[in-house]
Amino acid sequence: MITLRTHGVTLKGCTPRGVRVRLRPMTEDDWGLLYRWNSDPEVLYYSEGDDVASYTPEQVRDIYCSVCQNALCSIIEADGVPVGDCWLQEMNLERVLIRYPDLDCRRIDLLIGEKQYWGQGVGTEVIRLLTDYAFLEQGVDLIYEPGIADYNVRSRKAFQRVGYQVVKIGEASGEKAVHEYDLILTRKMFLEQRAT
Repeated sequence: MITLRTHGVTLKGCTPRGVRVRLRPMTEDDWGLLYRWNSDPEVLYYSEGDDVASYTPEQVRDIYCSVCQNALCSIIEADGVPVGDCWLQEMNLERVLIRYPDLDCRRIDLLIGEKQYWGQGVGTEVIRLLTDYAFLEQGVDLIYEPGIADYNVRSRKAFQRVGYQVVKIGEASGEKAVHEYDLILTRKMFLEQRAT
């Protein structure tokens, strides 16, 4: 059985509205939070491409234990309260790896499970923290964000606020969306934006 692989990285930031954001390592003590967030149909509506209303505890364990083998998995805290989870993952989609061979390509996934924190800038700050860490600490070549559904406007705009650019608009693979957006931020783009 695969177990949850943890790490020692903690990242801190603040939203323009003054919400203090901290990304701390995900641990075995977080299963209760992860189960709760992944059994909320409204939360899953935005985080899942298919029509998933809930995941069982076994499915949640399988998802996170699998992802954490190739990702930095963290719990998002806002003003000291756990509000969601995120990860910076080695790219796992063949279509993207074929397009960018021989490059260190990552992706960011996040879920804000506490709905009172939606629209507060927390997601944008999480993306900024993970983006800075990827480029400045891990030497990543590019971050590619695949398949943000058209109904998840908040997510797409959060990535764009951090400097990501839409590189592809395609037909959605699920039934909930008509279009999906792929976004990218390369090391060159990142460094140019920091210089300005």
